[in-house]
Amino acid sequence: MDPHLLRELTPAVIGVLVHRGADFAAAEDAVQEALVQWASTWAGAGDVTTDPKGWLVTVAWRKFLDAQRSEKARRDREERLAARPEPDNVGGVDDTLQLFFLCAHPVLTSASAVALTLRAVGGLTTRQIAQAYLVPEKTMAQRISRAKRAVRDVRFDAPGDLRTVRRVLYLVFNEGYTGDVDLAAEAIRLTRQLATVSDDEETAGLLALMVLHHARRSARTGSDGRVIPLAEQDRSLWDTTLIAEGVGILQTALARDRLGEFQAQAAIAALHADAARVEETDWVQIVEWYDELLALTGSPVVQLNRAVAVGEADGPAAGLAALAEVDPVVPRHTAAAAHLHEKAGDLEQAAELYARAAHSAPSLPERHHLTLRAARIRERMTTSSNRTNRSVS
Repeated sequence: MDPHLLRELTPAVIGVLVHRGADFAAAEDAVQEALVQWASTWAGAGDVTTDPKGWLVTVAWRKFLDAQRSEKARRDREERLAARPEPDNVGGVDDTLQLFFLCAHPVLTSASAVALTLRAVGGLTTRQIAQAYLVPEKTMAQRISRAKRAVRDVRFDAPGDLRTVRRVLYLVFNEGYTGDVDLAAEAIRLTRQLATVSDDEETAGLLALMVLHHARRSARTGSDGRVIPLAEQDRSLWDTTLIAEGVGILQTALARDRLGEFQAQAAIAALHADAARVEETDWVQIVEWYDELLALTGSPVVQLNRAVAVGEADGPAAGLAALAEVDPVVPRHTAAAAHLHEKAGDLEQAAELYARAAHSAPSLPERHHLTLRAARIRERMTTSSNRTNRSVS
């Protein structure tokens, strides 16, 4: 059986167990045990059944029953099951959506919601999630256990909030690739599931945004791990198939005329992807989309990115004027100022700002990129000064 198929079946199988009388935490544990059994018994053995869902349900239900301490409790559950007809939608679309809602419940912290979603909906093991987030397996196991206890008394069919689910999936996507799990690809897979079961244009917007960003992945870093900014990327490395898919998803979502922030972000990403060369980027339209996004969110980060776009559309002076309206404590404010000063030809100020921005960079690759930027500008200044001196002499 394909391990990816088994992971995709995880939420449906959990739903079956819940409908049979298991609580969510016990059902999730039982499904994980079944996945472990598959990995230890059948992994690499090829197809072992023509009904992978049925196999997983059977083994998980057996694991659940085996986990019960009392034979009486087991008989009571089986009697309740026998006396109650199984719902038509067992393990179907509704259960998958409810599982998304449960794993992103407002009582959970963002970190707990991410971990629980990856385990219960994504079908990842605790070890895989721990490796992806670079924490000890024991720490991640405790986090997942606390999350399951927190939602223990939440009704499985209780209404949920799609906005919260989208935020959780976006957090997963932004982690990218770590350990042996590609979290960006996993986030896209789960968002595809959510888009299928929710029929929601803003979820489609999130999916389009992820796909469009993922299409540029191969060009985003060098072989040495250094960050390559959008303007310097080799666009021949962009995945045009993914770009076409992302644009198609976005156009369908926008046609419903209920704009949300992820749709607006995806529209900006689509405009970048549409430019064969950086010089062909439609910065005027990008600024217009940033205006829409700012109206939707009021986010200072959006305001910062808009200032950079204004600098490209209307010149660095206009960009610096727009940046002056942004709170300097906003992350990457100094880096944005350095970029705009560099465009304006104020190299000394740009070099100083790049160096300052490097000190507060959130990651080593970004720090290296900003430090290298400052060094290159200083090298240009030195070369220019030497030429001037030779000319005078």
